[in-house]
Amino acid sequence: MITLFHAPQSRSSRIIWLLEELGLPYEIRPVSIFRPMTGEGQPDMANPHPDKRVPAIVHDGVLLAESVAIVLYLLDTFPQAGLAPAPVDPRRGDYLTWIGWYATELEQALFAGLSGDLAGSPQKQRAHEAVVARLRAALDQGPYVMGDQFTGADLLIGSALAFGRPAFPADGAIDAYIERCRSRPAAVRAAALDDQSGLQLSYEQA
Repeated sequence: MITLFHAPQSRSSRIIWLLEELGLPYEIRPVSIFRPMTGEGQPDMANPHPDKRVPAIVHDGVLLAESVAIVLYLLDTFPQAGLAPAPVDPRRGDYLTWIGWYATELEQALFAGLSGDLAGSPQKQRAHEAVVARLRAALDQGPYVMGDQFTGADLLIGSALAFGRPAFPADGAIDAYIERCRSRPAAVRAAALDDQSGLQLSYEQA
């Protein structure tokens, strides 16, 4: 059983989506978190995350925190879902590069756009434009960032874009990409479960 420590409408919502993609039994344990964008909430001492944030999971006694670590761990531990190229697959490097790009480039551009920091910083503006250009170039080649295959990189990138869409300019290709990701059956199920996740729940067949 995988236990997810989760706060509704947060970064851990994407991990419900991931678990639904995997089709594994799991349990959601709701925790409260401090939400810096609104100033609401407070850390929960029952949350095993080192910083009392989300997401965090426990699997076979192993604690993992942070979205990237959880995605990499679960998709390598349960490869049957086909959401990550195997270590011997030539596409593995591209997959890891996209996940690194999400963490180091897209996230920074997203929050710069949401916070209004771009106007006063030509450097941040150039970085933001580079993020949009790279994403557009990838989507010109396929429905997902690695072409025809939906991967864990799309789960991270698509969920971030859906959350922070106002941070980026109007673009039909980006909007269509977000919709492709959000309309996956596992994503639809996860969105419904997120609405119920104030209660502790177990899912034997996700």
